[in-house]
Amino acid sequence: MMPEKKLSVIIVAGGKGLRAGGELPKQFQPIGGVPMLMHTVRAFYGYDYRIRIVVVLPEGTQSLWSQLCEEHQFTLPHRVVIGGETRFHSVKSGLAEISDDETVGVHDAARPFVTSQLIKRCFDAAFENQWGVIPVVDEVNSIRQLTGTGSKIIDRGQLKLVQTPQVFPAGQLKKAYETPFDPSFTDDASVAERAGIQIQLVEGEETNIKITTPFDMSLAGYYNELMANR
Repeated sequence: MMPEKKLSVIIVAGGKGLRAGGELPKQFQPIGGVPMLMHTVRAFYGYDYRIRIVVVLPEGTQSLWSQLCEEHQFTLPHRVVIGGETRFHSVKSGLAEISDDETVGVHDAARPFVTSQLIKRCFDAAFENQWGVIPVVDEVNSIRQLTGTGSKIIDRGQLKLVQTPQVFPAGQLKKAYETPFDPSFTDDASVAERAGIQIQLVEGEETNIKITTPFDMSLAGYYNELMANR
């Protein structure tokens, strides 16, 4: 008999998000009139209303988030924790709220268009194999690597672009995050691999964009309107 699925997600919104422009960090800026972070929380609640949602916020923004939730009558259940100096430390803060027997996803708040289908694909694979699972998409651009004398072409067929949610057996990921911080830790998979956790790739989605720049914000507004009119 398969064990009961206990699902949770840490939504990392601990950064300042200043590159996106505007007066507020990007996770609080509106897309279609609704703060980006609310779109992201709704995506996971829509996948499974029983999932435990932990939102990691920057220090000093709890009252702003509470105010936004009140203004938008946003009542979906979630727990707020305070992030750290880096993404690594923010995820570690979130993991303190997660029990070892759960399957946990870690997702960027700045990817508000993640679909239930992608979330399910990641969680199902992690639960079935007890590995780390990361969604990826193909690199479609030509790529060059800098060398000491110039640059050289790289076979883009050997490259994948990494997305979130990255999903793991929680006990394994919590143990991996006991390691000291290393600047080479760019995502959760890099931390997990250092601890010897096997990583499985699953198909990501082109629409699962990460919003970073003002152009991305404009694109998000357009895409949100497009989806609303379907």
